[in-house]
Amino acid sequence: MKKNFFGSLFLISVFFLVGFFLVNYPVRNLTPEDIESVKIAGQDIRVGLALSEMEKSKGLSGRTNLKDDEGMLFVFTKPGKYYFWMKDMNFPIDIIWLAPSEGGDAEDMKVVYIKKDARPELYPETYGPDQDAKYVLEVNAGFSEKNNLKEGDNVLFTY
Repeated sequence: MKKNFFGSLFLISVFFLVGFFLVNYPVRNLTPEDIESVKIAGQDIRVGLALSEMEKSKGLSGRTNLKDDEGMLFVFTKPGKYYFWMKDMNFPIDIIWLAPSEGGDAEDMKVVYIKKDARPELYPETYGPDQDAKYVLEVNAGFSEKNNLKEGDNVLFTY
């Protein structure tokens, strides 16, 4: 009987101790700079970030390719109508515009527009949505078709 009592007391003590540390663990204030990947159409895409105006201007220009699980995420400070072109690109891409889901938080996004198979030879043509977006994701051409991605689909950022 004493053994059960002390065993129960031990378990209760451990429970409260773990709870104490979890409650007092500082919450990490996540920012767009912390984004590591984007979960979209059931796929995890590791992203390079374009945060500064210079990085946004350059984008994927000059690169020769992307791996299937890679992309570039353009991060804007506020929602707007952001247009893209294929200047100095060496391969076709899908361009996907993202906006916060209704009632969603900073990590919960939805697809608002997709430009499939944007081709370098069509420069200086520009592409963009009729509605505001806060992020733009560039991935290999064919990604959207292959994964049946469509406007309104949910997207999740992981840190």
